[in-house]
Amino acid sequence: MSPLDFVVLIGSMLAIAAYGVWHTRGNRGLNTYLKGDSKTAWFAIGLSVMATQASAITFLSTPGQGYLDGLGFVQIYFGMPVALIIIAAVFLPIFRRLNVYTAYEYLGRRFDKKTRLLGAALFLVQRGLGAGLTIYAPSIVLATVFGWPLDLTIISSGLVVIVYTVMGGSSAVTVTQKYQLAVIFAGMVTAFCLVIVKLPAGLSFTDTFALAGGFHKLNAIDFSTDVHQRYTFWSGMLGGTFLMLAYFGTDQSQVQRYLGGASLREGRLGLMFNAICKIPMQFFILLLGVLIFVFYQFEQPPLFFNAALNRYLAEHRSDERLHAYETDYQSLHDQTNQQLKDWLKAKHDGDRTAAATAFAGALTAHQQGEKIREEAEKSLSQISSTTTATDADYVFVTFILHQLPHGVIGLLVAAFFAAALSSKAAELNALGSSTTVDFYRPIIRHDATDQHSLAATKWFTAFWGLVAIAFALYAHLVENLIQAVNILGSIFYGVMLGLFIVAFFIRHVGGSAVFWSALVSQALIFFLYFTLPISYLWFPLIGSATCVLLSIFLQSFFNRFGETGERNL
Repeated sequence: MSPLDFVVLIGSMLAIAAYGVWHTRGNRGLNTYLKGDSKTAWFAIGLSVMATQASAITFLSTPGQGYLDGLGFVQIYFGMPVALIIIAAVFLPIFRRLNVYTAYEYLGRRFDKKTRLLGAALFLVQRGLGAGLTIYAPSIVLATVFGWPLDLTIISSGLVVIVYTVMGGSSAVTVTQKYQLAVIFAGMVTAFCLVIVKLPAGLSFTDTFALAGGFHKLNAIDFSTDVHQRYTFWSGMLGGTFLMLAYFGTDQSQVQRYLGGASLREGRLGLMFNAICKIPMQFFILLLGVLIFVFYQFEQPPLFFNAALNRYLAEHRSDERLHAYETDYQSLHDQTNQQLKDWLKAKHDGDRTAAATAFAGALTAHQQGEKIREEAEKSLSQISSTTTATDADYVFVTFILHQLPHGVIGLLVAAFFAAALSSKAAELNALGSSTTVDFYRPIIRHDATDQHSLAATKWFTAFWGLVAIAFALYAHLVENLIQAVNILGSIFYGVMLGLFIVAFFIRHVGGSAVFWSALVSQALIFFLYFTLPISYLWFPLIGSATCVLLSIFLQSFFNRFGETGERNL
């Protein structure tokens, strides 16, 4: 990075953080720290909800997902509009009417203390681990850009977010997220435009999408009914609806965002803003990855985008087998490149036969190159268990550093850190809030004053930040980041959603029935995840359905002993 890049990066980050601290300098009460100032307009709520979900993982890893697998990942969001409409109609009015700090307070009022604690515990475990993943993403950028050890970048970036969140609370998160999103979108749009500019001069938009489609990168919708296939229209509409319903409706990091709205109408409009904008945004980011894929068909890509793996390969060039992988891969890429140039010329000359023959040759050479990459990855795994090729997480940052002009590099790196700061601060604030409100005050300090609770919340926020750093340091990521965070949510969110479905709609079920049903359902999901090879998008549906049905069954059994669900609200 050049001095100009550092000026853009440091200047934008310091300006946003300083504004957040300055704007919230007079916020000293518990209510403001946890919820914000309760005057937030719908547009700010909508941006805050979007920024909380759209972490650095979204903007770092999703283009890589598009590069490797195309547009199919967008199907995970197909159920999101349905989920947000349900939340706006059912969840939000109840939470606002009861004036709760956390969603799990409602479970305590509707059922009992143990059910409230179970719901909060599921959130804390899931979101605490997920926060580690959101720290890991910007750390990849720092490690790649500066060549620093990954452990050092994880610790340093994590500590920055902890200090920022503890100082400002929920209000600081909300007031700065719109500026962080502005930096993010400015960076992504700039990258999108520059990718298009850097495509070969003779390659039109029609040619670009024909090439991407021929390499199967534009298959955005798959109507397959195969439950083993990860991303399909049906898994997105059914499983995705339950995943998004659970995330936006029961995860405190999201609930806390729209509870701070000035009114019920403002909260609903903020949710509808996301229902309309989220799918196009994800499509745009995936399409950016597809365009980068097209670009690298005419420019030599590395054997691996992972900078650590490339350094390993460079240090072991004496290993003839590893060197042969690089040589063979470059040779096959040259063949692909030449065949595509022949295809482009024949296409423009109107020679369909020659164009089809050339494109088939390019596709064959590309597939052979991908086999070389797979073999190289296996060889590296045999040499060292720590060398894993998580290329999806490094594609975009590698393209930025090697292909974009100075100044733009600083802007894009700033975009990653803006995304990390906004989502990570929201997560830590929610974790600290839930720990204080759902555990500390009900169990340890019943008589805690608001000032004491405020101090406790700040300490718990810092504690969860340290937990997230520890998980980021020692977690072994077997999936790329954008998939890993969704897999983690799918394991826990179904049962959390089941608790709230029973609370809202099945009024005769009491606390003991739903408590034990949730425990059994969560154990079942753990078992199925490790034994049943189906798309993870189905687990939220399975978890919530099991929790609901089992609670109804158990309640009929408990009715014989006089326990009912009479604590209706």
